[in-house]
Amino acid sequence: VQLQASGGGLVQAGGSLRLSCAASGRTFSRNVLGWFRQAPGKEREFVAVVSWSGGTYYADSVKGRFTISRDNAKNTVYLQMNSLKPEDTAVYYCVADGRPLAPITIRPEQYTYWGQGTLVTVSS
Repeated sequence: VQLQASGGGLVQAGGSLRLSCAASGRTFSRNVLGWFRQAPGKEREFVAVVSWSGGTYYADSVKGRFTISRDNAKNTVYLQMNSLKPEDTAVYYCVADGRPLAPITIRPEQYTYWGQGTLVTVSS
């Protein structure tokens, strides 16, 4: 099983980026998918999650600016990031819960599969 994240890059404050994460090796249509991030010198933190039924949950720091979505036909999860701020600078990791039909969780230890990370840099 592999999660391949892409879409990171350098953007000015106020700009937008769209991250994608394509899964291979198994189907995740009945699994929770999400995104975490880790800024330099800081601990990893939860960003957003989407349930197998389409329900979403966001960290307060990104609510109203970021939108998570999924395309089960493509086995892919997306993170649309708008109104980016310098404090959004981090490596972003996509995750997948290995348990079918599990409830949403923001606890990183519940996620079995992690992508390799994609760097987002927001300049001021």
